[in-house]
Amino acid sequence: MKYRPSRRTRRLAIGTAVMLALAATNGPWLYRFGTERYHTYAVNRPEYKAANGHWDFLDVPSEHRINTIHAALLHTGKVLLVAGSGNNQKNFDAKTFRSVLWDPETGAFKDIPTPKDMFCAGHTQLPDGKLLIAGGTKRYEKLEGDVTKAGGLMIVHNEDPDKPVTLPAGTRFTGKGNGRTYVSKDPVLVPRATKVFDEKTGAFLHNDPGLGRIYVEARKSGTRYESGTEDNYRIAGLTGSDTHNVYGIAQKLALDKKDFQGIREAFEFDPVAEKYLPVDPMNEARWYPTLTTLKDGRVLSLSGLDEIGQIVPGKDEIYDPKTRTWAYTGVVRKFPTYPAVFLLNDGTLFYSGSNAGYGPADEGRDPGVWDLDTNTFTTIPGLGDPDLMETSATVRLPPAQDERFMVIGGGGVGESAKSSEKSRLVDLREPHPEFRDGASLSEGTRYPSASLLPDDSVLVTGGSGDYRGRGGSDILQARLYDPASDTYARVADPAVGRNYHSGSVLLPDGRVMIFGSDSLYADAANTRPGTFEQRVEIYSPPYLYRDTRPELTAGPERIRRGGTGLFTTRDAASITSAKLIRPSAVTHVTDTDQRSVALDLEKAPDSVTVTVPDNRALVPSGWYMLFVTDAEGTPSEGTWVEIP
Repeated sequence: MKYRPSRRTRRLAIGTAVMLALAATNGPWLYRFGTERYHTYAVNRPEYKAANGHWDFLDVPSEHRINTIHAALLHTGKVLLVAGSGNNQKNFDAKTFRSVLWDPETGAFKDIPTPKDMFCAGHTQLPDGKLLIAGGTKRYEKLEGDVTKAGGLMIVHNEDPDKPVTLPAGTRFTGKGNGRTYVSKDPVLVPRATKVFDEKTGAFLHNDPGLGRIYVEARKSGTRYESGTEDNYRIAGLTGSDTHNVYGIAQKLALDKKDFQGIREAFEFDPVAEKYLPVDPMNEARWYPTLTTLKDGRVLSLSGLDEIGQIVPGKDEIYDPKTRTWAYTGVVRKFPTYPAVFLLNDGTLFYSGSNAGYGPADEGRDPGVWDLDTNTFTTIPGLGDPDLMETSATVRLPPAQDERFMVIGGGGVGESAKSSEKSRLVDLREPHPEFRDGASLSEGTRYPSASLLPDDSVLVTGGSGDYRGRGGSDILQARLYDPASDTYARVADPAVGRNYHSGSVLLPDGRVMIFGSDSLYADAANTRPGTFEQRVEIYSPPYLYRDTRPELTAGPERIRRGGTGLFTTRDAASITSAKLIRPSAVTHVTDTDQRSVALDLEKAPDSVTVTVPDNRALVPSGWYMLFVTDAEGTPSEGTWVEIP
């Protein structure tokens, strides 16, 4: 007799077939769904957090979401997020410039009126707790093909030793050889000529003309208005002796790519009044500059692209917070844009070789120690891959007294696809410092963020393998670096990729804020334009998941260098170390303000006394977060202390 399956068996068979079909169709989704649910469960387990820390998204209301380019922690405990135009041409054209103030304690956000486009400015902390912001964007770049009017740099010469000359915007320059006329976009002050005498006889030799630099462009569009070669230019509107004393010289004025242009404007952000205060503008326009605080509290402004889109020709200048004015240093030293320049304990400066790119590939890129007073520069050898320092991050390892630095990752010049996995270490206390390779990252990493933590570890996170995350190369990894053992430990992974225009800021409670990312493309195939990442993540390190944590209950708000401060605490016996951490002011992943200074510590039954080192360069005037830690390295929350 032929076997016939029962009705129940047939139903089971049909159901199984349907399930198999569904599984075949939706298997990847089911796998992802199950994997994501398990991942969410795993990373939220208490034991996982205690070992790896935890990431959370910051809940930013839609009206306060901006393209954060810069961020700085203020002594009020609030964080200033700055976008300016946010690398958005439409915002720039509409003069829509944004800044937002975030209070980590209350979770409140506040829009801050922003007077100029601070996109890619420089900034640093001032001794009184204000934030100095200088430079920004005057014009967005125009790629070749988008430029319709021939233009470029005009060098204006003034051979009159008796007076300077000011030429207004709209001044016309006509080539003596090519006959073409170009018009200036801005006013320019051309200094008077300098008389040159024979050093031995005192006899007059000649005049060195004063020089002014100005951007000019043709009055009409088209290739027929390109100049072709260098020419001498007559200037319309001059009278008397100026007609032959003042003239222009320009190389080819063409339809080539035009780079970003910088601005001179500078502002102090007042954390108490919560507004920008205009100060004296810089002498040079700067886009992508670095601001570095000197030991006397003044601020050095370096590099940047000027008002005509060319690298500032080594004309460094200093801001005096007391007079709110700028003055040239009188020395010339060229760097690429955003050079990572740090103040050392003897008052000299260290350039790590990290930079954000604009400038010649073969000039000003060697790392070294710079004595600003004598303008001497001592190169530091030993870099294993000196051609991959662009977009690297530099961090001053704790304690700052040791003068050890680490340069992390980086890539090739410009839009290179090359990247480095190396961490290079240098100890500047050595008689003849040299870089050596330290622990490596798992893969080549451009734009890594590095934040000092109060337990003396360094959080290294984010970055991408290729230029601006090209090819879907964002690296979703975070590591804690131990300076004592020169080792990386993998910790919880962030959810968001971070590349160009990203950074990280240590918060007073010991968490770290990660912001920004400006991907070139939105897919691995590089077919869809990228969008700026407005989401902000907060990383809570493992030390925040321990059972106990030291606590300072009261103490002074001001301690002088060489002086002491007594702070009460409920369990002084558990405290083993104390340190001052200077609050962050970060852009393009490098933060020259960041430092952790170890303090001498004495304990009583219910208090601790800390002593601040008597070194103005090691501890520049300003506001710091005071942390104490226990034997496990668990830190207290930061207590704000002013060093006058």
